[in-house]
Amino acid sequence: MRVPSLTLAVAGAALLAPASLPATAAAVPPRQEPRPRGESAVSAADLLARLGPCTQVSRGRYRSDADSRANVPVCGTRDAVYWKSDLDVDCDGQSTARCNRRTDPLFAAATAYQQSDGRHLNAEKLPYIVIPAPSRIWNPLAQGVRGGSVVAVVYRDRVRYAVVGDTGPRDIIGEASYATARALGIRANPLDGGTDSGVTYIVFKDSRVLPIENHAAAVAAGERLARRFVEDGDDGGDGENGGDGDG
Repeated sequence: MRVPSLTLAVAGAALLAPASLPATAAAVPPRQEPRPRGESAVSAADLLARLGPCTQVSRGRYRSDADSRANVPVCGTRDAVYWKSDLDVDCDGQSTARCNRRTDPLFAAATAYQQSDGRHLNAEKLPYIVIPAPSRIWNPLAQGVRGGSVVAVVYRDRVRYAVVGDTGPRDIIGEASYATARALGIRANPLDGGTDSGVTYIVFKDSRVLPIENHAAAVAAGERLARRFVEDGDDGGDGENGGDGDG
C-alpha cells in the first residue's frame, strides 16, 4: 500500500539536500535495456552474508505499509546502512507511458531530487529507491545517505544497482521506482505490483552519483563499492564511515 508522498517528498528534500544536484558531467541517458555488463558480478548471497546481524542505527522502527506494524529497523555497518522490507512501486516524477496519473492514482509529478537538466526523475527508466524523510526515527544524513547515494538492491538471487532518488513518509520504508522493480523481476505495475517482503536495500555511505540520472555510473560505482564491501571484511559495527565518495 502506498500513501501520497508529494508533500513529504518536498519537505524531505528541503531537509536532506538542495533540490537540484549540480551537474558535474554531461547528462548520460540511463541504460536500462540491455542491462550494463557485469551488474551482478557480486552475488546476492555474498552481499547478504556480509551484512551479518543487525546493528540498529535508527532510534525506532518503520512500517512497511500504512496499515502495518512498525517492525523494520535501519541497520548499520562501517560502510553501509541497510534494511529488509517490502517493495512498493513508486512512479513519481516525469509522466511517461507507464507512470502517469492514469496508471497510478497516487502519481506525483515531483521527486525530491532532480536531474542535471532540472527535470524530475523518470521512474520508468531510472532505478532509484525512496528513503523516509528525516525524523526522530532516523536522519539519513547522519549516516551519509542523501540524494544520489549508491544502493545495492537485493531480491532473491538478483542484485541491481540504483540511487537514492526520492523521499517518502517519515514512518514508512520500502519503496523503489518502476525501473527498480522491473530490473529485479518484480511486477512493476504501481496499482498491484511490488512484493510484500524479501527485498534488502544496502546504501553505501558517503557515495554519490552525479549526475543522478547516469545509471551506468551508478552501476560502475555500485560494483566497486559492493566488491569492496564484501572483500574488506566489514566488522558489522557502525564505526567510522568508509564510503567511496563518488562524485
